[in-house]
Amino acid sequence: MSKKLTGDVLTQNLAALEGWHLNADGSAISHSFRFADFNAAFGFMSRIALMAERLDHHPDWHNVYNTVNITLSTHDVGGLSDKDMVLARFISSLAA
Repeated sequence: MSKKLTGDVLTQNLAALEGWHLNADGSAISHSFRFADFNAAFGFMSRIALMAERLDHHPDWHNVYNTVNITLSTHDVGGLSDKDMVLARFISSLAA
């Protein structure tokens, strides 16, 4: 079971994530990604889906044409966990 990240540990993890934003209540992080077209956006989502299955940790996301909005949170801990940080780093590496 994952543990909720708090304090300095959470702050350090967030500082290492470029472009991710902490939501108002501190329970999730979000990022919006824009691609050349729908095909590129869908391919990006497909690669994330494969990793999410391996991690057994799934994003909340929304796709419209070439834009993918992603929110990560670990619902069973009521906030952010190491699972969110791992998935966010993976997602960011794909978008780079």
